[in-house]
Amino acid sequence: MNGVAAPQIVVLGAGFGALSTVRSLRQQGCTAPITLVAPRAELHYLPGIIWIPSGLRTRADLVVPLDNFFARMNVRHHLASVTGLSDDGRVVHTSAGELANEALVIASGARFIRKLPGIEHAITPCEGIDAAERIRDRLRQMSGGTIAVGFGANPNEPSAVRGGPMFEFLFGIDRQLRREGRRERFQLVFFNPSQQPGARLGSRTVARLLAMMAQRGIQTHLGHKMVRFEADRVVTEGGEFAADLILFMPGLTGPAWLEQSSLPRSPGGLIAADAGCRVPQLERVYVVGDSGSFPGPDWMPKQAHMADLQAEAAARNLLSELAGQPGTQGFKVELLCIIDALEEGTLVLRTERRQIVLPPTRLMHWAKRSFERRYLARYR
Repeated sequence: MNGVAAPQIVVLGAGFGALSTVRSLRQQGCTAPITLVAPRAELHYLPGIIWIPSGLRTRADLVVPLDNFFARMNVRHHLASVTGLSDDGRVVHTSAGELANEALVIASGARFIRKLPGIEHAITPCEGIDAAERIRDRLRQMSGGTIAVGFGANPNEPSAVRGGPMFEFLFGIDRQLRREGRRERFQLVFFNPSQQPGARLGSRTVARLLAMMAQRGIQTHLGHKMVRFEADRVVTEGGEFAADLILFMPGLTGPAWLEQSSLPRSPGGLIAADAGCRVPQLERVYVVGDSGSFPGPDWMPKQAHMADLQAEAAARNLLSELAGQPGTQGFKVELLCIIDALEEGTLVLRTERRQIVLPPTRLMHWAKRSFERRYLARYR
């Protein structure tokens, strides 16, 4: 390993799971060197992009420079992209050299499966702020037409999906067009290959969401497998319909650099993990957030809240291992979100014991905005 940096804790990523891991390590008294690998020293707060089309948020509101956070946490930022792993995770390969480590936490997120023919005709909102700005600009240019909004899943791992934001874009655009006095010039169509879209949110929530669509005059095209997109239409096995703007969230799989590693993978191409966020058969290698496939109920969400819970468990177990003790910390499986509709929000909570869905209220919209402000204050 000539020329390789001294062993240390290395964290891959600069999203929710990675930053929560760093915070948790330091809060638990960890003084070991931490190096975080990411191509930029910024947190992009993607839950807030639902408000970009309406102008409620801008790029400046949602991009948080991390230099102050890194200084407070005594973290070295390795400005690079991950390209692979070797030596059972002990060496990280990056676009700016190699890093050795004594403990590794992988929180580099997932990537979207962009295999559907014609997917270049659709905008995938959660690809980032650029995508949300494209939606904003397209809406401003449109004088009318059909807007199609939908999401798919990973066929080999149905839980590897992030559908919640698509409901928020759907209801948010509906409300935005009403505010602007031009809703009657548009048709909104929600499409999904399942008859019960968003089933991980719970059956009561699905019923509530479909009722909200009906109340708002949003058409649905459900239960038909996707075939392809064209520049002006959505084609499914159950028919096709015209679309002037297509918003589509594909299913998720693991990051591309996994191909340059020997990490065990789930059927859907995510990194296999146990209930303590450990990667099986490897020492002191952990995964948190969207990169991982974890044991638990099939409705376990791919969301920031879940990544935060997994990060705390991983940090505790990692420190136990470094101290020569077994790590026994698990994480709570909890789906918690507010499905926002620009002026009101619907609270959804699901645990292994209960499901709660509240009627939409203005209070929940303001609660979501308040949470964003408090969450980002941690990193400013």
